[in-house]
Amino acid sequence: MQSSNPVLTRAEGFNGQPVAGGVSYPAYDETAPAGYAPGGTGHAPTQGRMTIDSVVQKTALTLGLVVVGAALAWMFIGDIDSESAMGKAWSLAIGGAIGGLVLAMFVSFKKVISPALVVVYALVEGAFVGAFSKIIATWVGDFSIVVQAVLGTFAAFAATLFVYKFFNIKVTDRFRRIFSIALMGFVGLLLLNFILSFFNADFGLRNFGAMGLIVGVVALVFATISLIMDFDMIERGIAAGVDERESWRAAFGLTVTLVWVYIELLRILAILRGD
Repeated sequence: MQSSNPVLTRAEGFNGQPVAGGVSYPAYDETAPAGYAPGGTGHAPTQGRMTIDSVVQKTALTLGLVVVGAALAWMFIGDIDSESAMGKAWSLAIGGAIGGLVLAMFVSFKKVISPALVVVYALVEGAFVGAFSKIIATWVGDFSIVVQAVLGTFAAFAATLFVYKFFNIKVTDRFRRIFSIALMGFVGLLLLNFILSFFNADFGLRNFGAMGLIVGVVALVFATISLIMDFDMIERGIAAGVDERESWRAAFGLTVTLVWVYIELLRILAILRGD
């Protein structure tokens, strides 16, 4: 069973593949001596098993680095009171978005997770978040919209986690396949729209009108479902006894999704409040 998040599908244990020692989820030998992998092969994880605490710690760190990157970008841009200042902000936003995408691809397709790449990604993505946030806040004329989007992101995360645990949601193979196909199609359409926007020939999917609002709501639904997928795969990874190092992969996957939730909320709030 594979996650819709490509970050988590690269690691054994997250996707139902055997972990070191040849044991796959849900089997795990709780009596194995410390320092040895299940199955009695002697092939040991390098840092023990991933736990919910290690995932929370790494996620807090990566999100903190996103905030640092955003704050630095915000201060670097300064007041957007001229076309040149707006141009600098857009350059930083687009550069951060492209840089974050490239780094995300590197992290996603590495078989062995690189904590250093995750750290760099968080800072670069933070630069995009900070620049884009300042552009939107300036356009709306109210900087409190950023705080509202941040609070909304954490509220969405908490609500999704509550629903996932309280209703004991089970992600089936069929639902996962359908969602993955729909998500790839949606992201592909947005990417095409982004490329066409450079030639003034886009579909208007990401404008700040009615179409942009509809697409933003759809994207937010996709992002929320992605959070559920992430929770499910992290639980599977913990149950499979994956290496503690994989906490970085789980944290990276959650960070990618939470940044997506934040951006969509910020856009929706801006559309609702913009003239």
